[in-house]
Amino acid sequence: MRMASPSGFALLLKKAPLVGAFFVGAIWHLPALAFCPLPQQPQPVVVRQVVDGDTLRLADGRSVRLIGINAPEMGRKGRASEPFAEAAKRRLQALVEASGGRLGLVPGVEGKDRYGRTLAHIYGRNGDNLEAQLLSEGLGYRVAVAPNVRLSGCQQLAEQAARQAALGLWRRSPVVPAAAIRQSGFAVVRGRIEGIERNRGGVWLNLGDALVLQVPARLQRNFPASFFDNLKGRQVEARGWVLDRSRKGALKPGQRRWVLPLTDPSMLERISG
Repeated sequence: MRMASPSGFALLLKKAPLVGAFFVGAIWHLPALAFCPLPQQPQPVVVRQVVDGDTLRLADGRSVRLIGINAPEMGRKGRASEPFAEAAKRRLQALVEASGGRLGLVPGVEGKDRYGRTLAHIYGRNGDNLEAQLLSEGLGYRVAVAPNVRLSGCQQLAEQAARQAALGLWRRSPVVPAAAIRQSGFAVVRGRIEGIERNRGGVWLNLGDALVLQVPARLQRNFPASFFDNLKGRQVEARGWVLDRSRKGALKPGQRRWVLPLTDPSMLERISG
């Protein structure tokens, strides 16, 4: 693994556009270069457009979805943008401009998502991983979706830095009680595991009467056998995309309306105390 030295970083700043240099210098107190060091040979790419806080369009026509971060949604079709969505887009734009639009791309194990976008990690010319940089400033949520989880550990550290410093999204806690879920979409939830059930669909962790966490059967092999030990009765924090099962018709007796599939073990954390 290789990354730029502090002296090299300073030299790059002198060559970077002023807007990029200003933003990078403003957050130099964060250990940006410590997160997710640069692999030896990323693919060189040129950015044509920053779409939002986690999506780029390249000069070769590809759309790239950054791995490991879910930025707040931009407003579309008359909807207002979510908090910090515009800030995340502007920050990513500044990071791209600081590298002159020329970045390094490292494709994921799974190369495309269901929308046909390229899934990849992106690096600036100073060696910074751009997803980790955004996470360290509270401009997105860390996510881990198997099998593209190689950098989930260092990205988790980046988000923790923002959380501890109450930056961006973490200025006011976005974590909601499981019982307060009222809509589908991405959420970070907290609650107590009241029961664990297993069937052909996978493992189901009940968080009260409204929400259940699901470890899909196809992903169970990614969860250690000890993952579920002593989990019942524990307070946990989980994150992911909440689905509304009532949209498919009447719920079966005892079914929770809301289900949050867990895409990687790191998407659930035990809370001490």
